[in-house]
Amino acid sequence: MRSRRATVRDLRRRNRSAVLSTLFFDSPLSRHEVGQHTGLSAATVSNVTAEMLEERLLVEAGFVESDGGRPRVLLRVDPAYRRVIGVDLGETGVTVELFDLGMTSLAMLHQPLDANHPDPAEVGAVITAGVRDVLDKAGVADAEVLGVGIGVPGTVEQAHTVRVHAPTIGWDGVPLPDVLRAAGLTLPLLVENGAKTLGQAEMWFGAGRGARHAVIALIGSGVGAMVVTDGTTYRGSTSSAGEWGHTTLIYGDRPCRCGSRGCLEAYVGAEGILDRYRRARGGRAVPRPDEQSQLDFLLEAADRSPQAAQVLEDTAGYLGAGIANLINLFNPERIVLGGWAGIALGSRLLPAIRAAAAAHALHYAYAQTSIELCTLGPDAVAVGAATLPVADLLRQGAV
Repeated sequence: MRSRRATVRDLRRRNRSAVLSTLFFDSPLSRHEVGQHTGLSAATVSNVTAEMLEERLLVEAGFVESDGGRPRVLLRVDPAYRRVIGVDLGETGVTVELFDLGMTSLAMLHQPLDANHPDPAEVGAVITAGVRDVLDKAGVADAEVLGVGIGVPGTVEQAHTVRVHAPTIGWDGVPLPDVLRAAGLTLPLLVENGAKTLGQAEMWFGAGRGARHAVIALIGSGVGAMVVTDGTTYRGSTSSAGEWGHTTLIYGDRPCRCGSRGCLEAYVGAEGILDRYRRARGGRAVPRPDEQSQLDFLLEAADRSPQAAQVLEDTAGYLGAGIANLINLFNPERIVLGGWAGIALGSRLLPAIRAAAAAHALHYAYAQTSIELCTLGPDAVAVGAATLPVADLLRQGAV
């Protein structure tokens, strides 16, 4: 196939993308520094930044002394240029959060989901109402919103009709954007797997920043991961790569929500951990009303209960073995443990998790890898979802 020749429009878009991306991630910078970062000529940087200042995409952010000449003007992306919305559609609830382009949170709403297998239309209504709520709270008009990014607990089929395959919530090929349009949401929509949105947030702003080869792991009710190789997210042939939770840990053992047996998720996902704890308690229910508070109860009980302590010890071993598989398969320089359950477990068990990973991974590969906790907190999926429209803006250079 003959390759298409680049046009002047293509070149302009690339130049704008390079300048805008540099200032988004590394601002404030002078025009001279932008040129050093991008390799563009001083004239090109001057022309592009002049356009963007006129469009109010950039603003001046002070001055820096130069060597013998006039002070250089510093530039940055204007946080008020547009707003973005991130939606974390989890297995137990929906979080909707509004941000400016500086990724400062302006308003947030969390709505629990009652059913284990929520009806798509009901979820669409919850998300649409949540978007309207955060916009009203912040006094933001639809025209000011760049787009809505949505992180979901399953595989996203990125075709002409975007479909969500999420067996853990009973969804098989649900056309989520169409569902949201039917519910009245007219803003631009982007949908991605929740582990990948968390991963993008941590790679951009958190514990993954600066790494070229990394795995960002999400542990909540379920388990997933984003694999980054040479700075690029590995997606596979149909964008379903990263289903780490459904790799087999123990053949034919505990049933998993996906329908298989022995999956890692059945041992280290919050639902699996709590089920093992209930069994250790002789079938007695774990106190407290929801998974998050029940996991907190388990962590607190470990100081006085041998059964709770054993469940956590086993969990650290299972999780460490799963991380060792990631190390042996992908040879990352960094593994970041995130998700609400991952943060709770890692805060107490990280040394034991590292020890278990070291015992199961190849020695040399493990020595090249650091295992860290995410730094963006439990709303990192929503933050990452909000970066989806931002990434599109940067890629297109706001053309």
